[in-house]
Amino acid sequence: MADTQALAGLANMLLSGAVEVVDLSAVLGPNTPLLKLPPELAVDTPKIEIHKISAYDENGPWWAWNWLKVGEHSGTHFDAPHHWITGRDYPDGATDTIVPQNFVAPVNVIDCSAEAAADNDFLLTADAVKAWEADHGEIQPGEWVVMRTDWYKRNKSEDAFLNADETGPHSPGPTAECIQYLVDKGVVGWGTECIGTDAGQAGGMEIPFPAHNLMHKNNRYGLASLCHLDKLPPKGAILIAAPLKIENGTGSPIRALALVPKQ
Repeated sequence: MADTQALAGLANMLLSGAVEVVDLSAVLGPNTPLLKLPPELAVDTPKIEIHKISAYDENGPWWAWNWLKVGEHSGTHFDAPHHWITGRDYPDGATDTIVPQNFVAPVNVIDCSAEAAADNDFLLTADAVKAWEADHGEIQPGEWVVMRTDWYKRNKSEDAFLNADETGPHSPGPTAECIQYLVDKGVVGWGTECIGTDAGQAGGMEIPFPAHNLMHKNNRYGLASLCHLDKLPPKGAILIAAPLKIENGTGSPIRALALVPKQ
């Protein structure tokens, strides 16, 4: 009965506006910035295409619909464990086999916007996370941790969003020690506002691409190209991040949402 009353209370708060739904997703379309890797490492994802099937015309007089060409890791997206070699053997590591309970969880928002504005290559450390916990409370098992950098404000321009030069891309992210600390805390996953879950220069780290390598090694998840984390409190919001149920999917574009108590 208590659980039913709690859900009824949440429903009433949604209807009354006491709980706000915040959209954490970028628009998905032909101009969406996409990750580019050195050609010796990977083939790039093709540009997103939206093709009209019909629009109240001779191909369909009463309906409109489109077909899409889109990569699994395009725009605001979910990384499943099978995305990385370290997570490839988990039977529940694809988008169609993950337990749905894991798509909805409390979220911890670590504000690194000032540091990222001062240094495009800013790295969040385990010590900085511990200091954040001292101010805001412990990160609990089963929760999301996301890194606010306000980087999403660049996503209207692919050049600004990728921020690459002759030495490669430059964007903030976590250290390997930071990710290992979060894994040890039992988090469900890690997310950022950048094109991927790792820093732009993460390929040259001692553990290359640690967010991918370590999160997926431990059957945890990633979220990339999140938006509007500046609208979330450090604690107290619920994150909903459900990928499409793609057969053997390594990831999926998502409409990430947060339930936030209205101030």
